[in-house]
Amino acid sequence: MEFIKEVIRNRRLIFRLGKNDFKNRFASTSLGSIWGFLQPFVFMIMYVVVFQFIFKTTGEGNSPYVVWFLPGMAMWMFLNDNIIGASGAIRSYAYLVKKVVFPVDVIPMISIVGNSIVSIFLFLIAAIVCMAFGYMPNMLEFIYVLVSAYAFVISITRLTSAIVTLVPDFSNLLSIFMQLFMWATPVVWGLTMISEHTTILTIMKCMPFTYLVTAIREVFMGGTILSDGHFIYTIIFWVITIVLFVWGNHVFKKNKKDFADVL
Repeated sequence: MEFIKEVIRNRRLIFRLGKNDFKNRFASTSLGSIWGFLQPFVFMIMYVVVFQFIFKTTGEGNSPYVVWFLPGMAMWMFLNDNIIGASGAIRSYAYLVKKVVFPVDVIPMISIVGNSIVSIFLFLIAAIVCMAFGYMPNMLEFIYVLVSAYAFVISITRLTSAIVTLVPDFSNLLSIFMQLFMWATPVVWGLTMISEHTTILTIMKCMPFTYLVTAIREVFMGGTILSDGHFIYTIIFWVITIVLFVWGNHVFKKNKKDFADVL
C-alpha cells in the first residue's frame, strides 16, 4: 500500500526525526533525556511498592506481583504514549505540513519512533526484574507481541491522527478514553477477578488492549498467547487491527489535502 511504501522509502528520515523528537522534549532541562526514562520508571516502581509491599498483593497464579505487573504496565505505557503522541503528531509538526513538501503520512511514525526509545527501556527493566525472579522470557513470542503492538498502534493512529488534525478537541477526548481504557484493561487487576461474569470476561478478552497486555505477560510467565485457548482472541485482535487500518487509511487519505488549511 501507499502508506507502507512511504514509510519504507523515508525510514531513515523517520528514525532521525524520531530520535530528535525524543531529545527535544527535554532540551531545556538540566538532566535532558534522562527525564524521559526516569519519570515512567518511578511511576512503575510506585505501583509495585503500593500493591506488593503495602497491600501485599500477589500476581495471578501466585506469582510475585512485580513479575505479573511490570510487563503489563510496560505494554500499557507503550500503547498509551504512542497513541496519544502519534495522534497529535501532525499538529506538533504543523510547520512541515504547511511550509515544505513533506510526506505527511509518515509524521505520526516520527512520534512512534521517539516514544519507542522509552518503551524499549521499560521492556528491558521488566525483563531484568522477571529474570531476577527466575522468569525467563520467550523471545520468539516477545517479537510477535511487539510486532502486534506496533501494528495496532499504527492502525489506530492512522485514524486518530487525522481526526485530531481536523478536530483539535478530539485530543482531549482521546486522553479521557485512554484513562478509561487503562482501568478497563487488566493492567493493575487480573481477569480472574471477573471470572464469574462470563459475558463481561469474554468482552474484555476481545479488546485489543487486553490481548496485548495479556500477551506480554504470557511472554514472561511461561504461557503462550498462540495456544488454543487464546487462538480465537488472536484472530479477533488481527481482524480489529486490519479493520482499523483500512478505515484509518481511508479517512487519512480523504482528508490529507485539508491538513494544511486547518493548521
